[in-house]
Amino acid sequence: MRNFWKKCNFAGVKNNKKCNSAMLYRKISAEIEAHLRSGDDKIMVVEGARQIGKSYIIREVGNQLYKNFVEVNFVKDDETGGLFRDIHGLDEFYMTLSMVAGGKLGDKSDTLVFLDEIQHYPQYLSMKFLREEGKFTYIASGSLLGIALRNTASIPVGSIIRKQMYQLDFEEWLIAEGWGKEALDYVRDCYKRQVSLSEAQHNNLLGEFRKYLLVGGLPDVVNTYKETHNIVKVREVQESIRDLYKEDASKYEKESGRKLLVRRIYDMIVSQMENKKKRIVAKDIRNKKGDRFDWFAEEFEYLISSGIAIDVHAISNPKYPLSESVHKNLLKLYLNDVGLLTGRLYEYNIVPVMKDERSINLGSVYESVVAQELKAHGHTLFYYDNAKKGEVDFLVNNVAGMTVLPIEVKSGKDFTSHKALDRFLADKEYNIPSGIVFDNNREVFTNGNVTYMPIYYIMCIERAEIPECNFIF
Repeated sequence: MRNFWKKCNFAGVKNNKKCNSAMLYRKISAEIEAHLRSGDDKIMVVEGARQIGKSYIIREVGNQLYKNFVEVNFVKDDETGGLFRDIHGLDEFYMTLSMVAGGKLGDKSDTLVFLDEIQHYPQYLSMKFLREEGKFTYIASGSLLGIALRNTASIPVGSIIRKQMYQLDFEEWLIAEGWGKEALDYVRDCYKRQVSLSEAQHNNLLGEFRKYLLVGGLPDVVNTYKETHNIVKVREVQESIRDLYKEDASKYEKESGRKLLVRRIYDMIVSQMENKKKRIVAKDIRNKKGDRFDWFAEEFEYLISSGIAIDVHAISNPKYPLSESVHKNLLKLYLNDVGLLTGRLYEYNIVPVMKDERSINLGSVYESVVAQELKAHGHTLFYYDNAKKGEVDFLVNNVAGMTVLPIEVKSGKDFTSHKALDRFLADKEYNIPSGIVFDNNREVFTNGNVTYMPIYYIMCIERAEIPECNFIF
């Protein structure tokens, strides 16, 4: 258990060996490799926000598995003349590909062609002509796939496999920090058995969690942290990524003719999270009474489809499956990365996050990281909103139990006070057996039909692994 007991200090460099992105383990690499080895003729499209490592991980896996790896970035292609923009037929495509690849073209067994930023040329999304010919193996990546697919006239059913990718989750962060399989398996086992870690183990893991709140999971930011352990450098990289997101939004606004609205809503996310309700209010977007929520549907779709915001929709009738009773006009948005949030809230001051101070309320930060983790683990997110009973932070489907799991997030000392959750669980009409409260407390315990867990156990709630214990199901 040596990896488990190593010291954690934000300001202290554990070793002087420089880290690069090749050292960042990503879970999705195993899924990409399995698909490429399977022989399935469907083409995988890895989608997600910019700067989360999509292109890098595909290059890593592709170069390991194939003798020839050919990459075509459609955005760069468009900027440099558009060789692939107006292709007509397979012969012209292969000729253009050979111009780019040189001698790196073999056959399907030894050549992987990577089409990056595929949403920029949506005509390629059908992949039909590439699949039918079968000359090479293909993989693609991009963002805004939902919008691109909607605007593409015809996509044959089953032509592509869409795989969502996110930034490093907390478990991947721990691996980047040197935690071994033995330590991670131990934590998961404690979670499944509903037992607490020791005081020393708790302090160690909570310290890592707090560092993750400051740094987040964007690969370039994580690498900067590992190389410098300098919060100023970390914030500089985060700010550059935030500027990139805004620049991308500007391009979309120019195309859609809706100037400044995407950026306005994006900037509102942080301030709205500090409010009691935390949801986006339509009249606040342009400061105009009478504005309707559905008037901004395109802007919300862009923020969500681009991966730079996480959407959580309201549910007033929490029946399984939750998607059947969504209030589309009640929406919470979270930033896609908790490090971007703490950068906005605290800038270079690490004390509010790293020190357990009573005067600091980390509620919005904890909610953000829980949304990020649940989303990365495959959950579709909802929250409960009822004028009489109150609001519960998150609801997720429990497919195995065909029921609903409510999750409340607490960052302060009063974590056992949760009136809305109590009213929610007491409602016999809903028939929800139990809920979970995540907090800073070390001890795992159950009171009635509510289980209390330390916040870092959120890393263990996979979509198919909601805990099986006598007080839940």
